[in-house]
Amino acid sequence: MSEEKKANAFKRIGRSIRNMKGEMSRVVWPSRKQVFNNTGVVLIFMGIAAIIIGGFDLIMAELVRRALGA
Repeated sequence: MSEEKKANAFKRIGRSIRNMKGEMSRVVWPSRKQVFNNTGVVLIFMGIAAIIIGGFDLIMAELVRRALGA
């Protein structure tokens, strides 16, 4: 009985691998140009977010400094 279960497990693993290969063949991969464009957009938004967070940090630090009278 354990031999049946082992074979069954190997069949399930094989089926899973075949299914994964089939799914990977259906994936639409972006072009090199799309990857560079998307990377640029992400970097620009990260820069903007860093500036905004840095600005809030400076403002809050100054408010705390003034509140504590230092």
